[in-house]
Amino acid sequence: MEKPYLRSDLLEVKQSPVHGRGLFAREAICEGTELGICKTKVAKGTGPYVLWIDDEGLERYRVLCDLRYINHGKSPNVAYYDDLSVVALRDIPAGQELLHDYGEEWD
Repeated sequence: MEKPYLRSDLLEVKQSPVHGRGLFAREAICEGTELGICKTKVAKGTGPYVLWIDDEGLERYRVLCDLRYINHGKSPNVAYYDDLSVVALRDIPAGQELLHDYGEEWD
């Protein structure tokens, strides 16, 4: 896997109306833009900032970079992929919070 990185020129952490802190677009982001690759370590349990890569929860990673502040939303504008990259699913206007659909258990 490539060395983890984050497009900090495009992203900033701020208070979120969704939950605690969130990750927001500093400027407009085009659909398909790769926003970073998560810096992680293998997680043995669950908890805050643990990303499950499979449905069974057998492959889990604790996200150590600012990509951990992507909150859950049923209308996601970004997605985590199996290679731990985060990509914009649609155009995201400046100031909008980045959201990923973490699944039904997050409703």
